Amino acid sequence: MSSTRMARFHTLEVEEVHQETPDCIVVGFKVPPAEQTDFAFQHGQYLTLKLTVNGEELRRSYSICSSPLDKEHLRIAVKKVANGRASTQLVDKLKAGMRIEVMTPMGSFTTALDPAKARNFVAFAAGSGITPILSILKTVLRTEPKSTFTLFYGNTDVDRIIFRQRLEELKAQCGGRLSVHHILTKGVDEDRLFNGRITSEKAVELLKRFVADRNDNQYFICGPEQMMVNVSEALEKEGVEKKRIHIELFNTPVSTEAKKEVEHAHSAAGAFNGVADVKVILDGREHELKIPARGDAVLDAALDGGLDVPYACKGAVCCTCKARVVEGQVEMEMNYALTDDEVADGYVLTCQTHPRSARVVIDYDQH
Repeated sequence: MSSTRMARFHTLEVEEVHQETPDCIVVGFKVPPAEQTDFAFQHGQYLTLKLTVNGEELRRSYSICSSPLDKEHLRIAVKKVANGRASTQLVDKLKAGMRIEVMTPMGSFTTALDPAKARNFVAFAAGSGITPILSILKTVLRTEPKSTFTLFYGNTDVDRIIFRQRLEELKAQCGGRLSVHHILTKGVDEDRLFNGRITSEKAVELLKRFVADRNDNQYFICGPEQMMVNVSEALEKEGVEKKRIHIELFNTPVSTEAKKEVEHAHSAAGAFNGVADVKVILDGREHELKIPARGDAVLDAALDGGLDVPYACKGAVCCTCKARVVEGQVEMEMNYALTDDEVADGYVLTCQTHPRSARVVIDYDQH
């Protein structure tokens, strides 16, 4: 999903910090009126925070859990992860009134909505993967009054269900249009379907029992990698079209079943091994760089050259560093974020992009 807005950091004040579960907080930000347009977002998008931990700059992305329909709210959820330097600092130390650098919203884990449509949305979430799903869920139910939403939500136990109370409130408000099914790894439900992890076989059973007309739905999957692989396999077995499946990755996949492929832009055939002249267009200005074909990626070379190019993960997962190749040939090492149509249109993830011709022009302004 392309956008003309360049990703930039703004300093925002923390308006509130709510302890959602023992290891998860919900953070609300104050957005000044002059910056409201910059922080307008779509359901399912994320914010990137810039932190300093023990003198080191860290950038971490956290999904927005509020709905864009509630324009006065901009909230994210942060769950503490084992050995997570950024998440530990945020969960343990962040307080209302503190100021933090926040990048404008990014991400393509979303879909167009139409108030005239009557359809079903199906989401599989686990743990903190509920965060973007909650934003999507709230927005769908309010924007498409004739549509329904089915959520399958995996957690360890009841006490660690993020947004448990909010989901119950939404169920009560929506008159049967929202159904929520909890699957707990430490569960003791009489129905074994709701105990244990969400395997591929369990996902198929859940779909068959609770989801009708499975090929006509929109599917959203967010959570640990193995869960997402399992659900994707289940949807494939059920014959669901790829275009109906939306997946949000938090980290670079390591599983052999996850999507990992070398992408090419502008027919990047050939064996150019020299030093390329690379023009980078950023904020309307042109910058000339020399980048070896077998050296650093374009993003790293641009950063070394002093350019304030946008980035977050550097792992081919987010779209923060997306730009368009307008001249020359390049090659991407990995791509987990761009669609086939975006790649065909010349877009690349510059954190993974290397020149494959003597002259290359990359335009960040055509994000």
